[in-house]
Amino acid sequence: MVLSKIFSQSDVSMHSTFASRYVRESLPRYKMPEKSIPKEAAFQIINDELMLDGKPRLNLASFVTTWMEPECDKLIMDSINKNYVDMDEYPVTTELQNRCVNMIAHLFNAPLGESEVAVGVGTVGSSEAIMLAGLAFKRKWQNKRKAEGKPYDKPNIVTGANVQVCWEKFARYFEVELKEVKLTENYYVMDPAKAVEMVDENTICVAAILGSTLNGEFEDVKLLNDLLLEKNKITGWDTSIHVDAASGGFIAPFLWPELEWDFRLPLVKSINVSGHKYGLVYAGVGWVIWRSKEDLPEELIFHINYLGTDQPTFTLNFSKGSSQIIAQYYQLIRLGYEGYRNVMDNCHENAMVLKEGLEKTGRFKIVSKDKGVPLVAFSLKDKNRGYDEFEIAETLRRFGWIVPAYAMPADAKHITVLRVVIREDFSRTLAERLVLDITKVMHELDALPAKPSSKKSVNNEENGKISGSREEKNGTVVKKTAMETQREITAYWKNFVMAKKSDKNKIC
Repeated sequence: MVLSKIFSQSDVSMHSTFASRYVRESLPRYKMPEKSIPKEAAFQIINDELMLDGKPRLNLASFVTTWMEPECDKLIMDSINKNYVDMDEYPVTTELQNRCVNMIAHLFNAPLGESEVAVGVGTVGSSEAIMLAGLAFKRKWQNKRKAEGKPYDKPNIVTGANVQVCWEKFARYFEVELKEVKLTENYYVMDPAKAVEMVDENTICVAAILGSTLNGEFEDVKLLNDLLLEKNKITGWDTSIHVDAASGGFIAPFLWPELEWDFRLPLVKSINVSGHKYGLVYAGVGWVIWRSKEDLPEELIFHINYLGTDQPTFTLNFSKGSSQIIAQYYQLIRLGYEGYRNVMDNCHENAMVLKEGLEKTGRFKIVSKDKGVPLVAFSLKDKNRGYDEFEIAETLRRFGWIVPAYAMPADAKHITVLRVVIREDFSRTLAERLVLDITKVMHELDALPAKPSSKKSVNNEENGKISGSREEKNGTVVKKTAMETQREITAYWKNFVMAKKSDKNKIC
């Protein structure tokens, strides 16, 4: 007897994924679907949409690591299901975190004894690290003010206007006044002298940036330390420094070890660094290190025992993955000092290649510094050619490059720049290719017809209106070309976006 089976339409195992009904019908976007779908179809649907994302390695806007060795990728996947907070269940992972904290503390010249353990913690990036460091400064300041019988309800923190948005979040979320030193043209970091002038008895700390997001420049932490020491001596205050080394913390020790910015300076009480930037780990790990136990108030540390043993914890979140901690340990022992120095040397050299290539075009002014984060920030010399940095960035996307354009914060808002971040996986070949593509873009934009310059067109853009025609000098109204219309649309959206931004530029 011959056995046979008739397959129903619902038996999708016999059909190609692309021939099934699951890719022919739209899935709900904002509500959970009523019925399940095969795993192959779910994968394909999501994978197809993700193809429209940019390529991470060509995303030159980001400081975040986009490549790691396959061996580390395997370690990450093998530990993807470990919850870091379960310290009793995963004691080795906890030990690896403690090793990382101590390695980084020694890298930052923490004053540790022979057998002394460093004070620090792994975080979800530098944003959490900054929140924790800020809380420690605030609580320590409040305790001192309470003991002296003085008001403790109006704390402030002094920073430059170039700080990353996480500092604004800290100030707003934890009710601390943010006192910003404004920038000036050709000086795009915090001026130490102006910062110290803004310090008063309610200042919990001064935050210095080792590697500005805007142009990669290192702020002068040594000068800030010296000026603040003098002011503390005169006033009797003990205002300290936090160094936001999110970008530069894994660069300066290897390229400029003689630079004094870390715990060698007596007023530096805490430092944060992003492991997922030049620590060379995928997104999701940061570190905060304190100079000593005295700089982290004990009342901020919680002790829990419902996971098996007594566990001290000082974090803003609870559960988090272990993968990035393990990946950071891999990089520290795999590369060592020699390996990190070689990577940073290569990044710096490629940044110089890109800088020199841009300078040879004669079209750009370089606003980044050679001594800093390996990036190149540049702006147009000639602003009268009918296009700006935003249009260059937009046109570069056609070549696959993601290069950000942005305006500087107050008081340098009239300066607009493009920025290219050089990461480990950005090769010399890519640097040379980018220069060629930027040159092509400039030639293309040069060849375009001039933007409409009539008063009516300008008024339309200012008033948020887009017209399909323009008025000639003789009063004749003619239909705009497609290119002119596109330019006006671009200008409209640029003005709209800029108007929506707050006085302080938000750069990731």
